[in-house]
Amino acid sequence: MDHVHGSYNLFLVALSYIIAVTASYSALDLAGRIVTSRGKARSIWLGCGAVSMGLGIWSMHFVGMLAFSLPMDVSYKFGPFVMSVLLAIAVSSVALHTVSGTVFGAKQLVAASALMAAGISGMHYIGMAAMTVQITYNPMLVALSVAIAIAASLAALWLLYVFRKNQSRYVVLYKLGCGTIMGAAIAGMHYTGMAAATFRSGDGPTGGGMRIEPGMLALIISAGILLTLGFTLFSVYVNKRLSQKDSAIKQHERWYRSLYENNSDGIISIDTQGKIISFNPAASILTGFTEAGYKDAPIASLGSGIAGGLSADSSYETTFVRNDNSRVELSVNPVPVEIDGEAAGTHLLIKDITEEKRSKEMIHYLAYHDELTGLPNRRKFNQLLAEAIEDGERRGSRFSVMILDIDRFKLINDSLGHTYGDMFLKEVSERLLLSAEGFDVSIARMGGDEFTILCRSGQEYSGDTARLADRIIQSVQVPYRIKDNDYYVTASIGIASYPDHGLMSENLLRNADTAMYEVKKHGKNGYRYYSRELDSGLAEKMELEADLRKALERDELILHYQPQFDTSDRSMIGIEALVRWNHPARGLLYPKTFIPLAEETGLIYDLGTWVLREACRQMKDWHDGGGPRIPVSVNLSSLQFHQNNLVGYVTRILEETGLAPEYLVLEITESMMMDPATSKAILDDLARLGIRISLDDFGTGYSSLSYLRQFPIHKLKIDRSFIADITMNDNDKAIVETIISMARHLNMNVIAEGIETEDQLEILKANACKEIQGYYFSRPLPPDEVEKRFWTPIQA
Repeated sequence: MDHVHGSYNLFLVALSYIIAVTASYSALDLAGRIVTSRGKARSIWLGCGAVSMGLGIWSMHFVGMLAFSLPMDVSYKFGPFVMSVLLAIAVSSVALHTVSGTVFGAKQLVAASALMAAGISGMHYIGMAAMTVQITYNPMLVALSVAIAIAASLAALWLLYVFRKNQSRYVVLYKLGCGTIMGAAIAGMHYTGMAAATFRSGDGPTGGGMRIEPGMLALIISAGILLTLGFTLFSVYVNKRLSQKDSAIKQHERWYRSLYENNSDGIISIDTQGKIISFNPAASILTGFTEAGYKDAPIASLGSGIAGGLSADSSYETTFVRNDNSRVELSVNPVPVEIDGEAAGTHLLIKDITEEKRSKEMIHYLAYHDELTGLPNRRKFNQLLAEAIEDGERRGSRFSVMILDIDRFKLINDSLGHTYGDMFLKEVSERLLLSAEGFDVSIARMGGDEFTILCRSGQEYSGDTARLADRIIQSVQVPYRIKDNDYYVTASIGIASYPDHGLMSENLLRNADTAMYEVKKHGKNGYRYYSRELDSGLAEKMELEADLRKALERDELILHYQPQFDTSDRSMIGIEALVRWNHPARGLLYPKTFIPLAEETGLIYDLGTWVLREACRQMKDWHDGGGPRIPVSVNLSSLQFHQNNLVGYVTRILEETGLAPEYLVLEITESMMMDPATSKAILDDLARLGIRISLDDFGTGYSSLSYLRQFPIHKLKIDRSFIADITMNDNDKAIVETIISMARHLNMNVIAEGIETEDQLEILKANACKEIQGYYFSRPLPPDEVEKRFWTPIQA
């Protein structure tokens, strides 16, 4: 036998390499699908992968055999031929199974690589043995081919493992590069094995059985290649579809998981047996329990609060006690879960409504209670009064309604400011509650300084109601300590009884209010029961108020002027403006008749502005007409004194009338100086303008004498109540002497009002009182009488 040399078809060699690369890429791609599959899908993918990879390796081998041409006819024995195919598929199955397992270390890699190399080498040399020609081998090259097979197997298995779960955007390029390397390794093993073979001419081993001719072999290889490509393309297509579906499922799962875990409301999932499947983080925060501690536990283990309403299969609210014993209000909404049309469990959607319920309770509370004092408000009192009337109709029970108004509160509120006014009202309400201890009463604040009291007592005249009124009056008049000073107020209380003074709430409240105003009218600081006679007085008051509102429009107000004199020479040193109302039906009315009503209704602002402007205008006219250069005194009410920008208000009137500031004296009372800081600032601004300040009714108020040192007061006016009995009452005489002496030492002027007798005048002169006014010298006069009696105007 002669040694035979063969030659290679380079096209087929290149084709064999492409087949090897394709098989390697397919194996890398299928490895990832096998890893992520479970059950039957895993077995299917493993089988397809093994067939695709095995056929690819086998096809590469026999294409390489076709690429090798010998100068003689060569056929292939069927048995070894088939065995080589099966062996290629078998080793591919082992390789894919190994890299798709959960455990894959160095030992598994070496063992699987050796087995795969043996299979590939076996497949190659069995395929060579199928040739009907004698072949001898170079042992060294055979060993080298086996070594290449081992190296190729190691590289292939390692790369399969690395890329089995790789889902990066460049994974296709990575797999293609690795497939190129693996294809080169497999092709290198084959062509090294071919180089190890020596072919000899002559009759070779023929053996029996079916033979495969080269032409048939080409068809079989073509079918194998097509089958390999088909498996590869099919796997790529299926892989893509499944990847898309899996990606969509995973995306939906991530959306659901994000909603579940980041939901601000708690979610507890339970199965159909009521066992807890999972908590979301919000549920753990709301309940204080962790999922780990209660997973698979019955929902009842969380307490009856959450589980108690499940049977109703609708939303419910519950109070839940957490594991730290804190209480939280929850809203629980069960949401059934169905899978394939069958009940699978329930999601409990849990919302913390603690603040919501607290807010609702607060809104309800504020709807029926006064925010400042916490007492029932007007709405609540009307409700209680309606219930009392209903009870009276049904059972014949009796009760009384009190309306209480704080005397002088407006003065405190205006002088100290609303903040201290609120503090004052809080203390008043506390005193009322203390006074009512032991009585069956309900106290409400109707607004401002007005309080109402529902006294459930049948002894309304001589029993509980009267005793309660007395107790309240005594309690209210105790001094109030505010801003380091004591402030005094009193209470006026009107009482109406059911059923004697009314059967309806409106009648009872109106009649009690009428009685209260009657108390104010007669000196305040007391209580009075309603009587039928008071209705006429109320009607008269309402009529007078309506007329007063029209008085300014109709020019019905006039000013009278009372001169002030020097005791040494009886010369006129000033004049006081006093308002009168020339009522069209009632005649001339004095201030005590309508000034309190003006203050109560707020008309005092307009009335006081008219008085100040008219007094300044008149004095300017007298000055221009040749009258004496004396000042005019004008009384300021508390509301005027505490109005915004009093200084600007007075300045504008002086500018309008043209009167110089030094000819205006503003008379204020001690009660206006309750807030020293505010009052001092106002008085300082007025004094800087040149306006003089006189302290009226000195000695009758509650102010501290230290104010005289702080404020720019130019004159003290001794109240007429001390002058009236000065000739008979030593105490009054001593008080007057003290006031005059104190004023002199403080470098203040002092004027006494209400002088009606010579004896009164002599006592005042003996105590060095230089300024006086009163009927002894002159009553208040209209402007024309002042001109006639005290000076002659310059004729134009």
